Amino acid sequence: MKIKYFSDTDTALVEFSDKVIEETREISENVYIDIDRKGNLVSMTIEHAKEYANLPDLSYQQIEKERMSA
Repeated sequence: MKIKYFSDTDTALVEFSDKVIEETREISENVYIDIDRKGNLVSMTIEHAKEYANLPDLSYQQIEKERMSA
């Protein structure tokens, strides 16, 4: 996954894969998703990202599945 921020347009682009985009769908006035021909998510665009995506607080956390003890 890659996250790109374009300061000149205040736009964030979150890329989940490098598949070919088949269609772009508007989720809300400032959020768009791109999907491949199978309907899988390829990327998401957030316009006015500082306001809607709270970019200064961006973080990543991987949660591992808890192991069951027998």
